[in-house]
Amino acid sequence: MTSRHKRGADAWRRGRAAERLAAWMLRAKGFWIVAERFACPQGEVDLIVRRGRLLVFVEVKARHDSAAAAEAITWRQRQRIARAAEIFLQQRPEFTGFDLRFDAVVMGIRDRPRHMADAWRPEV
Repeated sequence: MTSRHKRGADAWRRGRAAERLAAWMLRAKGFWIVAERFACPQGEVDLIVRRGRLLVFVEVKARHDSAAAAEAITWRQRQRIARAAEIFLQQRPEFTGFDLRFDAVVMGIRDRPRHMADAWRPEV
């Protein structure tokens, strides 16, 4: 395995570990996991959770610190998440009429995970 492939594999493992930690944190806050790593040609959503009639699309980012993780969620990525959310809702009509929100969970190497509720709103 080349060093580039090893770095990519390491980053993938760190990302999956961050997603698992975020899922546990959100469960502790009373959310139910609806889907993990929902992917379609238009984009991907790391976690989709619900609490009551609130459905939340969550992006999880881990970097050297939580500020860098938050900055890593680009406008383009937010657009892809919003498009994936639309596809998810088309495929899952049982969530019609739910309140929708876009959150982020960011974390750094030495930081606790931080849940950023209503981190952004998709452009309509």
